[in-house]
Amino acid sequence: MRLLVIRTSAMGDVALTIPVLKAVRKKYPSLQITMVTRKSFSPFFSSVEGIDLLFSDFRQRHKGLAGIFRLLRDIKDRYEPDHIIDLHDVLRSKLLRFLFRITGVPVSVIDKGRSEKRALTGGKEKKQLKHSIERYCDVFAKAGYPVTPERDQLIIPSANALKRVSEVMGTGDTIHIGLAPYAKHKLKMWPEEKMIALLKLISEKYKCRFWLFGGMEEKDRLDAFCLKVPGSTIVAGMLNLDEELALMSRLRLMIAMDSSNMHMAALTGTRVISIWGGTDPLAGFGAWMQDDAFSVRIPVEVLTCRPCTIYGKGECKRGDFACMNWLTPEAVFERIEKINL
Repeated sequence: MRLLVIRTSAMGDVALTIPVLKAVRKKYPSLQITMVTRKSFSPFFSSVEGIDLLFSDFRQRHKGLAGIFRLLRDIKDRYEPDHIIDLHDVLRSKLLRFLFRITGVPVSVIDKGRSEKRALTGGKEKKQLKHSIERYCDVFAKAGYPVTPERDQLIIPSANALKRVSEVMGTGDTIHIGLAPYAKHKLKMWPEEKMIALLKLISEKYKCRFWLFGGMEEKDRLDAFCLKVPGSTIVAGMLNLDEELALMSRLRLMIAMDSSNMHMAALTGTRVISIWGGTDPLAGFGAWMQDDAFSVRIPVEVLTCRPCTIYGKGECKRGDFACMNWLTPEAVFERIEKINL
C-alpha cells in the first residue's frame, strides 16, 4: 500500500506534517509513503525514515494547468499510489486529486474547519479549535490509518549541520537566544521598538547572544535591526535550512511571532516564547509541544476583538493595534523569567 501525501506550502504548515508522518511510519512500518512538497523543505523530512519525496515546481515545470498534468505524469512515472492524502486542499491539490480520483484512486481530504474559524474571528465563539496537526491526523484516520502524533524532538538536523553550527556558535557559557522579529503579515508583528526594549531587559540580566532568523526577503530589515541590538547575529544568508534547524535545536530559547520559525524551533525541541496579536492559538496554530503559558497575548476576554484574523491578513479594525501595543516588554520578560534561563 502506497499513500501519496500532498502539502506543498506554507513552510510552517509543511513542518507540522512531521509529527504525523513519524507517527504513521512508526505504527504502520510496511506502509509506503510519497510526500509531494517543495525541494527547499526537504530538511524537514530527513529524520522521517522510509518516506519518498517528490518535489513540486510550480514556478516552472509544474506551472499552470499543463504543469498539473505534468506533475501527475511525474508521479505516475515513479509511483502508483493506492490512496491520496490531501493535507492542503487548495486549487492545485484539488485538481491533482480529481485526476487521480477519476482513475479510481481513493482520496482523503483535510477539513480545515473554515466555518469554525469564521465564527472564531467573528466573535461568536471563543473556543479552542483543533490544532493543524490533529486535523492532519484526521485525514489519515479517514484513509484507515489512525495515529496519535509524536511529541518528542521531531526534526533532527543532520550531523554535518550540527557540526557547522557548533563552529558558528563557539564555546563558552553564553546563553544563545533565537529571535524571529518579523512575520508575513503586519497583524502578527510586535512593534520593533518593543522587541528591542525586551532584548535590552534580557541583556541586562543574562550574558547572551541573539540569533536573528527570517527569510531573505527580510534581510534589509534584519540588517537594520541588528545594528540596534548589541550581541546579535543575522542567520539569513549565513546558514541553509538544515543548518538553521540545527542552530534552533541548540538554542536555550526562541522568541518569535506567530510564524514558521515558531513552528520549526518547537519541532526541534527548543522552548519557544511566541507573541500573538491579531491571530491566536485558539485557531489551532500554536507551537507544538509548548506550554500554553509560553504563548503571550492579550486575553480574548480583555480584548474581545481578538482574534480578528486567522492567518494575519487585513488591517486593525480598531485602528490602534491594541493587541500588540498593549503587550509590554516587561510583561513578555516576566514570562521568559518563568522559563528559568
